[in-house]
Amino acid sequence: MPTPAKNTICLWFDRDAEDAAQFYARTFPDSAVTAVHRAPGDYPSGKKGDVLTVEFTVIGIPCLGLNGGPSITHNEAFSFQIATVDQAETDRYWNAIVDNGGEESACGWCKDKWGVSWQITPIALSRAITDPDPAAAKRAFDAMMQMSKIDVATIEAARRG
Repeated sequence: MPTPAKNTICLWFDRDAEDAAQFYARTFPDSAVTAVHRAPGDYPSGKKGDVLTVEFTVIGIPCLGLNGGPSITHNEAFSFQIATVDQAETDRYWNAIVDNGGEESACGWCKDKWGVSWQITPIALSRAITDPDPAAAKRAFDAMMQMSKIDVATIEAARRG
C-alpha cells in the first residue's frame, strides 16, 4: 500500500463520493480515482460493505471522499479554483459542471450536483484584476461582477478600456 499524502482534502458526501470522484476524474486532467474502500461494519449512515471512502485526485490534488450521510453539506467556504487558459477550456469545465446537474453562481463560481463549489477562473481574469494600472483592474473587476461564467473577451476588452 502506498504511503498516504501528508495533506489530503476530505470532502463529505451523503452517499455519492464514488460518483463524484468518477465525474471529477472524467472531467479534469491529472485526475483519477485511486481506491474505493468499503465499510468493515455498519455505521450511522450506512451498512457493512457500503462504499465508505474514495481516494481520488483532482488536477493532482489528493482528495478523500467520505460517505458520511446527509447531516453535513458543502458550502462556498470551500471551493476548487481551476485556472483556465482560454474561453474554450473555461466553457468545457463550466458546462461539464453546470450541465451535469450543477448550478451557476456569480463571478466564475458554480456548484456541481453534489454541492461542491468550483471557481472556473481564466488566467486572463486573474491578470486583469491584478493589473498594475488600478483603472484597468477596476474595469475588469466591474465587468466580472456582472458575469456568471467568465467571458474572456469581455474581460480583456474591459481591461483595455
